[in-house]
Amino acid sequence: MAPSHVVKYCQRGLSWIPVIFINLVVCWSYYAYVLELCICEYKCKLELFIYLVVFHVCFIMFMWSYWKTIISKPISPSKEFCLPKAEKERYEREEMPDAQQEILKNAARELPMYTRTASGAIRYCDPCQVIKPDRCHHCSTCDQCVLKMDHHCPWVNNCVGFSNYKFFVLFLAYSMLYCVFIAATVLQYFIKFWTNQLPDTPAKFHVLFLFFVAAMFFISILSLFTYHIWLVAKNRTTIEAFRAPVFRHGPDKNGFTLGFRKKPYRPLSESTNQLLTNDMHSDEQKDCRTKTGRMKNCFH
Repeated sequence: MAPSHVVKYCQRGLSWIPVIFINLVVCWSYYAYVLELCICEYKCKLELFIYLVVFHVCFIMFMWSYWKTIISKPISPSKEFCLPKAEKERYEREEMPDAQQEILKNAARELPMYTRTASGAIRYCDPCQVIKPDRCHHCSTCDQCVLKMDHHCPWVNNCVGFSNYKFFVLFLAYSMLYCVFIAATVLQYFIKFWTNQLPDTPAKFHVLFLFFVAAMFFISILSLFTYHIWLVAKNRTTIEAFRAPVFRHGPDKNGFTLGFRKKPYRPLSESTNQLLTNDMHSDEQKDCRTKTGRMKNCFH
């Protein structure tokens, strides 16, 4: 049997296959649209110029948001959520769950936390050995706890969470715009293909597959984008949409809902929890010397 580290490296290599596939499709779409369609087929220079400019704007924004989603590293809980050395040794020595929970409760007493496990216990990650902050979950693929984890996406080979959720939503929006622009501008040539008005050239088949691929990806991305816009409006993650977070008073699927009349950084429920805000802090806020302020800066 292969050593565990060899298997781990193989899994990491295989996890890049979806990313490579997406990039190959995008590179082919660039070649088919710019070289085979625009340069070879369009005769009007003004029309060609406008199409190429709009296409490259969509292409650049799409690739930028896509790779920002990939390279943004997931953020783990800060050291304030790690058990002190003495407490960690006591926790590991204890065999009774109730005694372990008492240790965790004492350690989490001054931490800004409101969520619990389904049984009402303090959320603790044994592999990472940290107390889980609100909306934090352990990703088995990334092998770490991720702040405000939404899901692990194989198409970006990364966890989508606090550090890159904005880029993920932008990636969906720009990819949808990229696909709909290609489909709309290729449609006239797609119609000519079926009416046998298109010259018998290699571009003929590129036009056919370009329209089908763009339309197919647009339909699939549209449903995903719509779903995430709904999640943003509700201030929920994908995990919370399927499993309601448990607070001290019990499960509440609207526990983090902000409301439509409030600013995005002003939560309507659990408003004293500084970890639930998503606003960017000013330098004055970063210099705040209160303990809650220091923790908030670690998460933003």
